[in-house]
Amino acid sequence: MQGDNDPKVRSRWSRVVLKLSGEALGGDNVDDPVDAKTLERIASEIAQVKEEAGVELAVVVGGGNIWRGTNGTAIGLDRVTSDHMGMLATTINALALQNAIERHGQPTRVQSAIQMAELAEPYIRRRAIRHLEKGRVVIFAAGTGSPYFTTDTAASLRAAEIGAQAMLKGTHSGVDGIYSADPKVDPSAKKYETLEYMDVITESLSAMDMTAVTFCKDNNLEILVFDVSISGNIIRACQARNIGTLVR
Repeated sequence: MQGDNDPKVRSRWSRVVLKLSGEALGGDNVDDPVDAKTLERIASEIAQVKEEAGVELAVVVGGGNIWRGTNGTAIGLDRVTSDHMGMLATTINALALQNAIERHGQPTRVQSAIQMAELAEPYIRRRAIRHLEKGRVVIFAAGTGSPYFTTDTAASLRAAEIGAQAMLKGTHSGVDGIYSADPKVDPSAKKYETLEYMDVITESLSAMDMTAVTFCKDNNLEILVFDVSISGNIIRACQARNIGTLVR
């Protein structure tokens, strides 16, 4: 009988979207936005998920390690231009992640919400689903393709569109779930194992973009918030093995 520590425990879900921040790919050196060792570890774990957890996996990656929309507004750029620059940053990360995953023998496709024919496929819902059914990892780049929306919201939107059952939100700050307060500031902060969507919304718990949380609520998408910086946590998250905070 398979136990909690068996690495081949099947996934809780049949199809998920993994949301990675751009910073999750970075290292300690701010001049090196994509850290080779971190990229390799994450790619290896994604390939392992495909081999062992029996789950169809799509990924949405942010671009904050390279550029954020708020970076531009702080120096006088208009928000739309700055957000478009951020979408290009997500594409850089998506291409890096694709290359790393494929080095582990896992077929991967990048689909962009902005037309970049020489770099990535256009986002086409039915094509994305077909890739997943064929066992490929699909990486969604360029957010929603529209300014003013975060990549958290893009991840929830894509999850609903492709019929995923959950969005796995990987944090990179060393915080391993949702707490009643910032545990780095308040040592007495309580970690929640499970929450309802309305708890997150009404108490303004800082887990992810509230637009994304509301969208997940409206579309019955479970959310698992976990620390992606710990080795092995991506497959543990897919298996929902006593990790992070589950919102449903």
